[in-house]
Amino acid sequence: MENNNLLFHRLRSARSRKRTGIKDVEKQIRKKYNRSEKLWDIRRNIPWIPLENPYQRGFVRFFVLNDEVKRSKDADFFEGILKKINTYMYSESRLFLKKRKKFGRRIYVEKEQKLNCISFYVWTDPKFGLTPRERQYFLRKEEYNPFTKRNEIYYEFIEPWRFTLRIKPNMITHYKPVDAELEKEYAQLESYLGQHKIKGIIQKKIYGKSNPWKKEYETELIKSRKYAACIMSATEIADYFEDL
Repeated sequence: MENNNLLFHRLRSARSRKRTGIKDVEKQIRKKYNRSEKLWDIRRNIPWIPLENPYQRGFVRFFVLNDEVKRSKDADFFEGILKKINTYMYSESRLFLKKRKKFGRRIYVEKEQKLNCISFYVWTDPKFGLTPRERQYFLRKEEYNPFTKRNEIYYEFIEPWRFTLRIKPNMITHYKPVDAELEKEYAQLESYLGQHKIKGIIQKKIYGKSNPWKKEYETELIKSRKYAACIMSATEIADYFEDL
């Protein structure tokens, strides 16, 4: 009789077994996530090896100070700003053209290149190193992002005329050796962790939040709906008193 009672207490309920299974899956996901992060660091820290015979691969275009600013006393100041917002574009030819349709015909137009805008997160990050004087040359703007479905704040440089584009050959002087086994393992982990359901578990259990921007967006919608409901109620009340 005592053995039967012990066996009964050792049996777990379906809910307990399900909870244990979920925890085991989360442990496996966390383990693979940590392994993926470790492999990423290994790949990133592989040293570059210089080539015996460097070769050219297309052209690169980037911004530099124009002649007027370069001769001024503030050349070093604007050079520091340029290092933070410069962009690089690569092309097989020196013309930097792209295809475009116009009136049913395919034509070639020049690729547009702009300076980088600074996001609100980077703007408030002290590691970015923007000085108070440098901040005076940026304008705060707000734009709707259709992916996050909310307005995003960024900062744009207000005097782009101080910089001009320059083109030079893109020379390949170093290469990074590839470890086939490491790349294979990393690709398998990324394929697994990139699944939609797995990404949700990682976001919730490892990063700590399920989807903060979506939650905030839904909260704003609820507030707006409540506000609209209040307006309708007030209108109905006003109509009611007018009829009296």
